[in-house]
Amino acid sequence: MKTYHHIDDFKPVKNAVVTIGTFDGVHHGHRKIISRIKELADACGGETVILTFFPHPRMILHPEDDSIKLINTINEKADLLAQLDVDHLIITPFSRDFSNQSPEDYIRDVLVSKIGTKKIVIGYDHRFGKDRRGGLKDLLQLSPVYGFDVIEIPEQDINEVAVSSTRIREALLAANIELANQFLGYPFFLTGKVIRGDQIGRQIGYPTANIHVEERYKLIPGDGIFAVKVQHDNIEYKGMAYIGSRPTINGMTRNIEVNLFDFDKEIYGDTIRMEFLNFIRGDMKLNGLDELKAQIARDKEEVLKRLA
Repeated sequence: MKTYHHIDDFKPVKNAVVTIGTFDGVHHGHRKIISRIKELADACGGETVILTFFPHPRMILHPEDDSIKLINTINEKADLLAQLDVDHLIITPFSRDFSNQSPEDYIRDVLVSKIGTKKIVIGYDHRFGKDRRGGLKDLLQLSPVYGFDVIEIPEQDINEVAVSSTRIREALLAANIELANQFLGYPFFLTGKVIRGDQIGRQIGYPTANIHVEERYKLIPGDGIFAVKVQHDNIEYKGMAYIGSRPTINGMTRNIEVNLFDFDKEIYGDTIRMEFLNFIRGDMKLNGLDELKAQIARDKEEVLKRLA
C-alpha cells in the first residue's frame, strides 16, 4: 500500500475505485466497504483508493471539545488498512477551508481532478462538504457530468453487520473487551513507550512496565485488569495489564501498566504494542500491599487460564 500524507501528493491513477471516511477501528463494517472496492477494482483493472482525514474533523470543527477519543491512532489505522491490501491510502489534513467546500467543488476538485475517481463506493449516510450538505444525491446527480459511477452500500447491508465505531468505543470505555474485539474483528491494541514508574510492582514481586501513549486522542479502555499479549522486538509475550489510578496506594493519576510473564529485561524507552484479549475484573481499593499482592496472584492465575 502506498500512503500519501496530503492529497496534493497523489497523482490520479487509472480506474480509481474510491471510498471515503474516517475508518476509525477499521472494523467489520468498514471491511465490507473495502471488500467491495477491491471487487470492483479487480473487475475493471483498477486500483483501490481510500481517502481519509487527519486530524479527525471534530477536532478541527469543535476544538473546544477535547472529549473525542479514537479507537486507532493514524499510524495504527494505516497499518490495519495495509493488511487489507488497499492500493493507495490518502491521509489529507482536515481544515476549516477543506470543510467549507461546496459539495460540487468537493466532487469536482477532490474526487475527480485530484484522485481521478471512476467508481466511488459510499455508505448510505455518507456526508461531505460545507455543513455536511453533500451526500449520495449530489454524487448521483453529478456522476454523469464528471464520468464516474456511484455504488451505494445500503443501510440494510451496513446494519446487518450491527457494528459501528461508536458502539466499539462504548464497549471499550466500559472495559467490555470481548465485545469490542468481536465488533472489530481483531484484538483492540495500543502502542506506547515504556517509562519509569514508582516500582511498587517490583516491591511486591510483580514488576510492571508503565506505558505512555503519546497520542492524547487514543481511546484507553475502562479501568481494570486485563489478559494481554505484548509485542516487543518482534517477540510476543503473555501478560496482565492494569489500567486505573491505583487506589490501594492512593494514586493520583491514571496509569497503564503491564506485568509480562517470563520476562526480565530492562526496556525503559522501548516501544511496545499491547493487545487486549480479556477483561478480568474492575479496579478496587485493597487494604495495603499484602492484600494487593495476594489479589494480583489470583489475577495472574485467572489471566493464565484465559491465555491458555
